[in-house]
Amino acid sequence: MRHVVATLIAAAAIGLLGCGGDDDDPSPSTGDGGPAQRAELGEPEVVATGLQVPWGMDWLPNGDLLVAERTTGNILRIPRGGGEPVVAKRLPNVDENIGEGGLLGIAVSPDYEEDGQVYAYYTGRQDNRVVHFSLDGDERPIVTGIYRSTNHDGGRIAFGPDGKLYVTTGDGLEPSRSQDVRNPGGKILRIEPDGSIPEDNPDPQLPYWTLGHRNVQGIAWDDEGRLWATEFGESDADEVNLIQKGRNYGWPEVEGEGDTHGGKYTNPLVTWSVDEASPSGMAYARGHLWVGALRGERLWRIPVEGDRLGEPEALLEGEFGRIRTVAVGPDGALWLTTSNRDGRGDPDDDDDRVIRIPFR
Repeated sequence: MRHVVATLIAAAAIGLLGCGGDDDDPSPSTGDGGPAQRAELGEPEVVATGLQVPWGMDWLPNGDLLVAERTTGNILRIPRGGGEPVVAKRLPNVDENIGEGGLLGIAVSPDYEEDGQVYAYYTGRQDNRVVHFSLDGDERPIVTGIYRSTNHDGGRIAFGPDGKLYVTTGDGLEPSRSQDVRNPGGKILRIEPDGSIPEDNPDPQLPYWTLGHRNVQGIAWDDEGRLWATEFGESDADEVNLIQKGRNYGWPEVEGEGDTHGGKYTNPLVTWSVDEASPSGMAYARGHLWVGALRGERLWRIPVEGDRLGEPEALLEGEFGRIRTVAVGPDGALWLTTSNRDGRGDPDDDDDRVIRIPFR
């Protein structure tokens, strides 16, 4: 049984959200996108236990944390000041019994104080889709028809610095979808908050931003606005890619490095063997990317050096099991969710968990 670093924290611990102290004092940027200083992690604190495969998470403007449970369709709310998670909303159309699908990513509208909207990506009875809703209202679909499957459902959503909603999709076990610009599978999509297509997309009639992906579950922007993404490989190499408008990342023609197609495909900047990673969620903080590994059961720290990446370093090896989501909270700390009850892990009695790790 893995060592649990801390038990459920009390109100005083979560009360650090939004308060002063080192966690609120970001490290100075080098100005050229290079790694900032003071990227060392402090002591992990377990915020919540006993969850059912928590997947996406995001914060409301008042500091409360929303967490999506993949296998229940529930969105939990953890108060900023501490306390037990409560069900804030259940999405009734989620199919919780289809392999890797279910309720996946969530994102709070950047204009939440005006529109009160939360966005979610989930597997329904017919497809994977993106919807938005208020916590006390009905959902409205804005992207539908993403092929659902037992595996490779993608599912991460996040608002970019440009105010657009970015959506990651998997190939749904049919690799040819990734190279078909008219199929939403195997892509990173970019849409307006209402689901319409931005005029400056690679094709103003289509929602894709990049193509040639196998299964992307992590995206993050750095201080310079560069977009990075994690990607599951098949048997050779997992990846971190620098995502650039209209680029083709090669799947299924290329896995990992080694494009021999005359520059048609974009190579990753970091690769691992699949047993070291299976990279899912990713965040950017203090000049580094922080990548959660499922099969690898660790947290990877990767220096960002302009438009290149430095050598990854493994942290928390085996301490919390399968790490699904990594996010930076309003307190400046890293927040993680685990996926030990997803059928592939070795859960402890208190799994699954939400974990907060301050910087020091």
